[in-house]
Amino acid sequence: MLKERLTAFSDGVIAIIITIMVLELKAPHENTLRALAPLAPTFLAYALSFAYIAIYWNNRHHLFQATRRISGGILWANTHLLFWLSLVPFSTAWLSETNFARAPVALYGLGLLAPAIAYFILSRALIRTGALAPTVAEAIGADFKGWISMAFYVCGVTLAFAEPYVSMGLYAVVAVMWFIPDPRIEQRLDLEDEPD
Repeated sequence: MLKERLTAFSDGVIAIIITIMVLELKAPHENTLRALAPLAPTFLAYALSFAYIAIYWNNRHHLFQATRRISGGILWANTHLLFWLSLVPFSTAWLSETNFARAPVALYGLGLLAPAIAYFILSRALIRTGALAPTVAEAIGADFKGWISMAFYVCGVTLAFAEPYVSMGLYAVVAVMWFIPDPRIEQRLDLEDEPD
């Protein structure tokens, strides 16, 4: 399979995920700015989830930009990631509708942990099969940032039952960590693009 087909399919799924999330934003019936105040939790949950989906799309794009070939295992690893990302709208909706209650915050954290694990599996599959350009595989290395992120998610899920807002803070910190793509990977991609 051509990586362009895989990328087009994945882009379509991610676009649908974002569309489903935005449909949860309901306009108020009143025509005053005060009517927007009760929507703040919904908007904050949407904004954080949108950032996460965009981060996965961006980092996945970098991975596949440096990918030379697609195997069956890579197809399944990518589909595994898309499955977990497709559940983000559900956990986002529950989170916002309950104003960041304990159980929804914990589920939201699990909903962030699962795609992080899936992304790790995908990157390892690309490295293990030799499909990823060696310079980019070297830049990913042991994926320290990925492990730290997963540890923050686990802490957030654990803390959600005592301090849900601390958990949301941890989830936001991870998003900030990943917001800017890893410069080591971008530098290696530039090296791969240079003519021999």
